[in-house]
Amino acid sequence: MKLSVVATLYRTSVYLSEFHRRASAAAGTFAGDDYEIVLVNDGSPDDSLTQAIELARIDPHVVVVDLSRNFGHHKAMMAGLDQSRGDHVFLIDSDLEEQPEWLGPFWEAMQQGHHDVVFGTQMVRKGGWFERISGEIYYRAFDMLANIEHPRNLTTARLMTRRYVDALLQHRERELVISCLWVITGFNQKAYPITKTSRAGTSYSFIKKMGHAINATVSFSDTPLYLIFYSGLMIFLTALAYAAYLAGRRLVVVQALDGWTSVMVSIWLIGGLVISFVGVIGIYLAKIFSETKQRPYVIVREIHGQRQR
Repeated sequence: MKLSVVATLYRTSVYLSEFHRRASAAAGTFAGDDYEIVLVNDGSPDDSLTQAIELARIDPHVVVVDLSRNFGHHKAMMAGLDQSRGDHVFLIDSDLEEQPEWLGPFWEAMQQGHHDVVFGTQMVRKGGWFERISGEIYYRAFDMLANIEHPRNLTTARLMTRRYVDALLQHRERELVISCLWVITGFNQKAYPITKTSRAGTSYSFIKKMGHAINATVSFSDTPLYLIFYSGLMIFLTALAYAAYLAGRRLVVVQALDGWTSVMVSIWLIGGLVISFVGVIGIYLAKIFSETKQRPYVIVREIHGQRQR
């Protein structure tokens, strides 16, 4: 099979019919009749699954992968890639903020440079000033902490060769941060500047974004653990120097020092640092706990469509 178009479904029922029409047209231009559209239902609470099954009934190119519950966007994308069969795979969101027609220019860019991946990057980050500033802060902080060079303002939309997808699927961790996996998988990748439209509010709240940032950091960097060590060492040396100063002043001045306030401040400071440091270690332990259980990161309930293995 020449091409697989992979998209996830979550609260996208109002866009699904148009997405199917436009994705089919783009895939047909690229691959003729030799393509498939893999739709992964990530426990969507609307009627996305019902619509997708109906599309699979009338269109033999459509394959619907119905997950047993909502596992999250990143895991659903990996499930879709795992089910894809095309020599090239076009991964894209189904809410039409990303255009199925990007397949054409992505393909041209891939052929010109013999790339394994062509991915979209937003020329101007979507959202208001807070989202743009916080996004830039996140990327700068992540670059300092992690050992990878994460591209700015990535989109889901990307065209990939089969050998790259097979390599990507070799990553078997349970707590996925797929954008980082895209980077560390390697191969010859090219960024393609695009403009992403805005049709609806994002499903990623501020809390979810913070959780994603923490998950990405502890998954791909051990820097916070080293920061804990050096912070502790700095506090110890500072306390040692201050203790020497107090002892010297006591011997020279021979006067009792009024230190109740400074003692209380020190207790609260050290106590807060200890609690935060224990929390960082706890996050890493939680990651280890999750990975060692070896639970599947998704469970497929059923596959709909006329696929022939």
